[in-house]
Amino acid sequence: MERKYELNNKNVLVIGLAKSGFAAAKVLIKHGANVVVNDMKELEKNKEAKELIAHGIEVHCGSHPLSLLDKPIDFIVKNPGIPYDNPLVKAALEKRIPIYTEVELASLLTEAEIIGITGSNGKTTTTTLLGLMLEGSPKKPIVAGNIGTVLCEVADKAEWNDILVAELSSFQLMGIDSFKPHIGVLLNIFDAHLDYHGSREEYGKAKARLFMNQTEDDFCVYNADDQEVASLIKDVKSTKVPFSTKQFLKEGACLRDNFIMYNDEPVITIKEIVLPGKHSLENILAATAAAKIAGASDHQIRNTLTSFSGVKHRLQYVETVEGVKFYNDSKATNILATQKAIAAFEDPLILLAGGLDRGNEFNELIPYLKNTKALITFGETAPKLMKAAKEAGIKVIEHVDNVEKAVPVAYGYSATGDVVLLSPACASWDQYPSFEQRGDMFIEAVHKLR
Repeated sequence: MERKYELNNKNVLVIGLAKSGFAAAKVLIKHGANVVVNDMKELEKNKEAKELIAHGIEVHCGSHPLSLLDKPIDFIVKNPGIPYDNPLVKAALEKRIPIYTEVELASLLTEAEIIGITGSNGKTTTTTLLGLMLEGSPKKPIVAGNIGTVLCEVADKAEWNDILVAELSSFQLMGIDSFKPHIGVLLNIFDAHLDYHGSREEYGKAKARLFMNQTEDDFCVYNADDQEVASLIKDVKSTKVPFSTKQFLKEGACLRDNFIMYNDEPVITIKEIVLPGKHSLENILAATAAAKIAGASDHQIRNTLTSFSGVKHRLQYVETVEGVKFYNDSKATNILATQKAIAAFEDPLILLAGGLDRGNEFNELIPYLKNTKALITFGETAPKLMKAAKEAGIKVIEHVDNVEKAVPVAYGYSATGDVVLLSPACASWDQYPSFEQRGDMFIEAVHKLR
């Protein structure tokens, strides 16, 4: 397998383990790099660090000592979650040491074609849809990135006839240099991760880095209904392919006469699509456009859209208990995602929300709460959400300790035909290490109702 870049004998510092740093360290070692690893977690509780030490790797745990920069370093691979104002990272920048995320490492490892999907909301659904649509195509799809499997790990094994379908975060895109997807997809831009990026403008710029290395031979799939997105991609060198739920487009993907259209040709009727929620149509249009560019057939696109009902933790149907339907939308970590989740239902709603306080209020949620009969909230943002619920006129408002306790309380207020929806509008990190664990706790609590 041809490599784009020779890693043998390169001096590399890996900062931050977790899943991506651990995978990056292993790949680098495999290809002969001289690797030093640094992680904040104490060694006693650090399974990944112990495993690397057992293989003879130099690992420093418990702090980020500046002395790590005293030795020659060709580049650093930084865990995406570590901010750029971290003292070790700042010192490395002052020394002009290149700082990458493992996404850049992936691009150094393979010549396989890459499709990159980013945006504030809908990345996981779009990535999953696209991977399914490409099954049976000339190139074998491999889904990876922020969706679960670390991209550099997959890229290291990819063959020439594979196509990597990668969900990419703004954190990951901040750490690229030569990374270039053949097809880049930008879904939308809304307030998210402003504590990391400092401003919405910088957040948008991070997302737009997806296209910075593209050429005329590449493609930029973008949301033509989002003015901020359109502004961010106006100067890209690649071929622009728009998608829209509001405009009729001769080129690109749109809705017309209850059909999903691509380049003015019908692909599938909307009524055949099983994925719930009007907001899902944006993700479907984006995935359809990227799939068509990549060589997917209409048959495979239709087959996907008539069978795919959603990904875990994103408007996931859990079960019906005594006529009450329960949905897990734990991946809704911002207000926009919760707005769209609420809008997907017409039945009376009991909303479970709350989590990490990033400093924002929830006034933007108020217009969407008209059909909500009760709010059960938890976590740091509980007081702010309760305030918004009162302004929205919701009569039943309760605060509980966590998601597990919220489920039986919500069920107690429900009636046949109601929907109980976990859609937190907040990150999970004040109470849970991930939105996945928060969603799993919700699912478990729902099953206990029986």
